[in-house]
Amino acid sequence: MEYYSFLLGLLAFFLFGRLSADADIVRFDENYEITWGYDHVLLFNQGREVQLSMDISSGAGFGSKLRYGSGFFQMRIKLPPKDSAGVITAFYLTSQGDKHDELDLEFLGNREGKPITLQTNVFADGVGNREQRILLWFDPTANFHTYQILWNQHQIVFYVDNVPIRVFKNNKNIGVGYPSQAVQVEASLWDGDSWATDGGKTKTNWSMAPFKAHFQGFDIGGCPIIQNSNVQECYSPKYWWNSEKYWKLDSKQQIELENVRNKYMSYDYCSDRPRYPVPPPECLLQ
Repeated sequence: MEYYSFLLGLLAFFLFGRLSADADIVRFDENYEITWGYDHVLLFNQGREVQLSMDISSGAGFGSKLRYGSGFFQMRIKLPPKDSAGVITAFYLTSQGDKHDELDLEFLGNREGKPITLQTNVFADGVGNREQRILLWFDPTANFHTYQILWNQHQIVFYVDNVPIRVFKNNKNIGVGYPSQAVQVEASLWDGDSWATDGGKTKTNWSMAPFKAHFQGFDIGGCPIIQNSNVQECYSPKYWWNSEKYWKLDSKQQIELENVRNKYMSYDYCSDRPRYPVPPPECLLQ
């Protein structure tokens, strides 16, 4: 059993490394397409880097050509520099319809010199309101950083540069919704000044436009839903992210997560008593 676990871990390590390496050589149009703001999108380096821009007329976005039922999804992103208050850069997974599932990484811009907030959220069957926010411990506008989402039927993990920043467990057994619909991988740059910075009090400074966000790494490590194939097939252990190793964090990752929560978390819906006098059931298990 120990030998089997070692081989499984080694295989996962190899695949993770291969995934990161492949992301460098995959062109944007192999897996993605522009979905809106077509004249606000530029491709560089033979399609291996994309720039989304936003001005007062429009932002822009792109999405995956296929839908996925599980996976380890990642994107390298460099955020708009200087005064980006009200500007939202997003990388997320989403299904379609009113009762949609969605996993969000949203970067909430700020005035120059102030920290940018990373907000995560989880929607299941159209129900969200599970926001957590952290202040990033580096300048995300200076260089590319890697943002990742692990999604299997045991847990969802959000990462920054391989460091876990949030875990959302599958607690359907106690009535907590859990994403299970086929999703597309999407990214966008848009105006959120009604709420993004200081609760909407700090507005977008349009004199700084156009705002520009850059994206790299267009390989997709997910289980594709082909035509009418069953989402259940994406729960198979043949996909490395579904193996038992990824059902929970290991001890090192747990320490990293607690460090992020203790040092950088600025908001957690589980701790918002005015909003939730009775905490949501998943919060009682933390």
